[in-house]
Amino acid sequence: MIIILLGPPGAGKGTIANEIQRRIVIPVIATGDILRNAIDKNTEIGMKAKNFVRSGKLVPDEYVIKIVENRIKEFDCEKGFILDGFPRNINQAKALDKVFERLDKKIDQVFYFEASYQNIINRLSARRVCTKCGTIYNLKYDPPDKAELCHKCNGKLIQRDDDREDTIKKRLDVYNDETLPLSNYYRKKRILTKINANQDVIAILKDIWNRLAELGIGENRNDYGNYKN
Repeated sequence: MIIILLGPPGAGKGTIANEIQRRIVIPVIATGDILRNAIDKNTEIGMKAKNFVRSGKLVPDEYVIKIVENRIKEFDCEKGFILDGFPRNINQAKALDKVFERLDKKIDQVFYFEASYQNIINRLSARRVCTKCGTIYNLKYDPPDKAELCHKCNGKLIQRDDDREDTIKKRLDVYNDETLPLSNYYRKKRILTKINANQDVIAILKDIWNRLAELGIGENRNDYGNYKN
């Protein structure tokens, strides 16, 4: 099963990806994570990408695509995977199609998360990140046990600069220009399902399970429509 989660920052893609992973046991692939991993491991493509990261520039699509391709060739992706927030533009989507063609794989479904502007602001402005282990919390939806402290490692929680309202607005402008057109790209392929991301996590998961059940995707299809937390 290969699933892509698309949507604006703050729509809850990462949270839902992790919840799906818990139940279907397929890896979540987020480009930021695998990019950092490639750089940390000093792989050939990681070293090339590192130069762009250090200079504060965007890593070129050709490098990002290669890093994604290398990741989905790994053993744990044989039964499928979830792409969280990737591709980010039409060029990446077309390049990803070529990768899947070479590897004889196909996208089963693209879930497009639609969320209101106010919900996005509320979610991202309440997000906090641990400075030690990187665990992400939300002061409203998933608060830490102790205020401003990570309950995993006791590290300090901070608000990232890109989670402040003025920066969020800029991120949404970039999203609308570059990523939003992907909804039409995948709709034309008839593999797009829109999800109301203004709902809570349980409601969103129910919608996803119901769609997967309609498509007959996955080994545990009988459980999709009967999701329980």
